[in-house]
Formats: sequence, C-alpha cells, structure tokens
Amino acid sequence: MTRPEAAARPEGGAPRTPNRLRRRASRLLSLLSTRSDRLVNEGLAGADARKWHYAVLASLQDQGPCSQAELSRRTDIYRSDMVGVLNELAGRHFVERAPDPDDKRRNIITISAEGRRQLRLLDKVLDDLHDELLAPLSPAERDQFVRLLTRLLDHPTGTS
Repeated sequence: MTRPEAAARPEGGAPRTPNRLRRRASRLLSLLSTRSDRLVNEGLAGADARKWHYAVLASLQDQGPCSQAELSRRTDIYRSDMVGVLNELAGRHFVERAPDPDDKRRNIITISAEGRRQLRLLDKVLDDLHDELLAPLSPAERDQFVRLLTRLLDHPTGTS
C-alpha cells in the first residue's frame, strides 16, 4: 500500500490523516485531481485515446471549426503540443485540415464524421468514469459539485 490515500488509513479503519489536512480544500482538490487524472487517463487509454484528443474533438463539435491557434486557446493545450495532437487525430481521420480562405498561411481544423463517432464513444467512456469517481454523491450533489467547481474556476484569483 504505497498510494497516499491508502497510506493514510490504518488497517481496516478510519483515515489517519490529521483533521488539519482533511480541512484544507487545496489539499483535498489536489488529491481528488490526482485520483481523477489516473482514472480518466487509464479509461481513455483503454479506448486508445487521451484527454487532449477528447478536448479537441469536443471543442470542434461544440464551437465549430477554427484555426490551430484558436483551438489551442479554447482547450488550454500549448501550441507546440497541439501540433502533435492534431497529427494524431488527423492520422486517425478524426479531424480535417483545410487552408483558411482568408489566410492561406494557416489551416482551419474541422471535426470529421469519424471524429464525431469517436467523440460519442469517448463521451460514454467519460460518463462511466465520472460515475465511478463521483459514486458517493447523489445526482443532485454531483450537479452541485460541478457547479461549485465551475464557479471556482471561473473566478479570477490574480494567479493566472
């Protein structure tokens, strides 16, 4: 038992983590983020995908075609990493690149029909993973949790 959450529990018992640590939202969010990342990364890998694949396909489906630079801004994926992601997605025929009619130096990225099918599959994979991650919460609590996280992320803190 080397995982942090496992190490914090005595044999067959309640958490040994000091209350001071269990009250720190930043620590709890960090631990939950680690758990969530592991779960999602493993689950998407089982579908031969990555989080960035999902982010790009979802952005293109929900917000429409755009340039590579705009796609980078929409998804918070660094421009240098976006090239590799788009190469992977284009290689699988999930996205299409076409010259921008207004600026021939850049391409417009569009989700393909195959990409839309892949996105539906990944939506199902993520829905199942989120059900597993949020299992202790009722549907109403899950909705509230997502609303609260969104509110926290949307609030400017001066650190970004």
